[in-house]
Amino acid sequence: TPPAASPGSPALPPSASSPSSPPPPRSAPSAPAPAPPQSPAPPTPPPPPPWRTTPAATRSSPTSTSRPSTASSPRTSAPGDPRAPRPPRGRAGAAGEGRGAGVGEARPPARAHRRQARRRLERRRPPQGRQGLRRPPRRRRGRTARESEVLPEAGAEQAYLRGLQRHQEFFRLGQPQRRPQACRRRGQIKDAVLGGVALEDEQREKFNQIQQELEKLSEKFSENVLDATKKFEKLITDKKEIDGLPASALGLAAQTAVSKGHENASAENGPWMITLDAPSFMAVMQHAKNRALREEVYRAYLTRASSGDLDNTDIISQILKLRLEKAKLLGYKNFAEVSMARKMATVDRVQELLEKIRAASWDHAVQDMEDLKAFVKDSGSAEANDLAHWDLNFWSERLRESKYDIDEEGLRPYFALPKVMDGLFSLANKLFGITVEAADGLAPVWNSDVKFYCVKDSSNSPVAYFYFDPYSRPSEKRGGAWMNVVFSRSSVLARHGSSVRLPVAHMVCNQMPPVGDKPSLMTFREVETVFHEFGHALQHMLTRQDEAFVAGISGIEWDAVELPSQFMENWCYHKNTLLSIAKHYETGEPLPEEIYAKLVAAKNFRAGTFSLRQIRFASVDMELHTTYDPSGPVSVYDVDRRVAEKTQVLAPLPEDRFLCGFSHIFAGGYAAGYYSYKWAEVLSADAFSAFEDVGLDNEKAIEETGRRFRETVLALGGGKSPLEVFVAFRGRE
Repeated sequence: TPPAASPGSPALPPSASSPSSPPPPRSAPSAPAPAPPQSPAPPTPPPPPPWRTTPAATRSSPTSTSRPSTASSPRTSAPGDPRAPRPPRGRAGAAGEGRGAGVGEARPPARAHRRQARRRLERRRPPQGRQGLRRPPRRRRGRTARESEVLPEAGAEQAYLRGLQRHQEFFRLGQPQRRPQACRRRGQIKDAVLGGVALEDEQREKFNQIQQELEKLSEKFSENVLDATKKFEKLITDKKEIDGLPASALGLAAQTAVSKGHENASAENGPWMITLDAPSFMAVMQHAKNRALREEVYRAYLTRASSGDLDNTDIISQILKLRLEKAKLLGYKNFAEVSMARKMATVDRVQELLEKIRAASWDHAVQDMEDLKAFVKDSGSAEANDLAHWDLNFWSERLRESKYDIDEEGLRPYFALPKVMDGLFSLANKLFGITVEAADGLAPVWNSDVKFYCVKDSSNSPVAYFYFDPYSRPSEKRGGAWMNVVFSRSSVLARHGSSVRLPVAHMVCNQMPPVGDKPSLMTFREVETVFHEFGHALQHMLTRQDEAFVAGISGIEWDAVELPSQFMENWCYHKNTLLSIAKHYETGEPLPEEIYAKLVAAKNFRAGTFSLRQIRFASVDMELHTTYDPSGPVSVYDVDRRVAEKTQVLAPLPEDRFLCGFSHIFAGGYAAGYYSYKWAEVLSADAFSAFEDVGLDNEKAIEETGRRFRETVLALGGGKSPLEVFVAFRGRE
């Protein structure tokens, strides 16, 4: 989810590095496959690709690989990585059988070994009359001009595709099944080529070194942001210094003080500990009347990880250099082109979209600032003539309260987390025909706050599971909100006699934890964030694809993956849905309808300002990965300031170092991909309009449309292109 202004905050995306999912379990090898003398004979198998002669201990089926994303945290495809698709190899540590054109090429084995290999292949030969098994052809050294335009390694891709088509398993499929199977294989092959599998020996070795170094740098970047966030602590003993903070924020500050050794701290008498963790930071910026405190906290947040041992400046420079070098090795001009190779958009179309939205938002953002200045002046504040960045959130909140009579903190009692989750699960049942049940104790958890759930279909059979980690823990957990994969749906990796391994996801948020006897009370923005992340989880869990590399969110173009998440946010403004979850946690009183009407009216409050904020993030991301020269005299901060001149009405501070904490693009999966939030907004708005067209109060039509959404957008995963999936749901482009 994106930083502050839109679904989430610098999380997943700013998602700094998300808790990495465990690597997929290795698939069961083939019974007839040879095993080295020291290894026991493997159990019964699905047949491996004909060129895969690696022993059971190191072999993995191509269908079990997770896609090597060019945008997410880099993964090494070094020789020996069983997850990477690769051509023929021999036994680990021994001579290879035959010669292949890819990773791990080795000298031929002894004559006896070749004879044994031929016999094994004879035993696996397909029925008479079908094409025999052959090793994949070598990659062509040359390529046509047209191929170079389409894919730098087009020859390699076609060679590997032909090899995959000779797979014995492929010929068992009927003709209607072969085409989608080939399409999925093609996507896997393109990922493999972008993962460096088709490079020559020296280039491949260099590519793997770059991948390994990028992984280390991204991890270090994320650690520095987390450590810098934890490092700032401000203990306050005078309640006048935090005048204006709501009771929930005071309770959290006192609870934090207790955790830091101030055992007698209380919400009423203090002391109170202020940190840079999102709930604490936002409470100060929106509600603290103490302008000096707001300035101190804002400057600390803006300069996180930009000095001393935690300085990320050099790490950013190294990451950009390595990404550019990686792109050149793959035959691209810049890293943005590598990123776009597996997305719906192109660099030109993204830049066109960003400029179009920027131009449309600018005048509205200027008017937002004029309205704010006029309001501050009418309030008689001396700050009116000198509004600074640390004043904007505070006075914007006062203006919204005045204009719409909405106190966001005052709404917290109506949004208790347990009630919100019950309403969310009820909505999922109505739209998609699923039931979500608590399954605590069924699986181990990493913290006592974490909940485990089982998702069942209409026949009461489990179809998926997910973890939910809702609360902020600044000492051990980065900020923001995100969803990630634990396991993907896979028929190859099914266990215990089942036909398919069920998907497992984890959702992570950073909202205020329970204080005393009170449950976790949420702001309306936090409610939107939970709906957003659950949309991601639904696409992962309700997939019908049985091959892991195209199941759920795997294999989906990055700029389309936000469609379900932003689609789910729309339901927060649906009257029946919102009123079903908004009940006072003590009295059970529903949210007054007049407040609901004000929430809807306030939906577009300062929309121009918030839109420009997202455009700034996306534009900086694109420029750093297209035209910027990391070895040149211009710094990344110069680029940011130049972009800010066109995307910020109030000029940034000279010491602005927000890039040092921009985990989305330096430690998450959004490098040259942050634009996808805006790109997906178009898709999600159009998808939700399908429900509006049939009438949001027409229960039967809503259910039918919801089932169609499930069977297309949520079920098809990466098995079809996003445009095909969207047309299947909407009936048009």
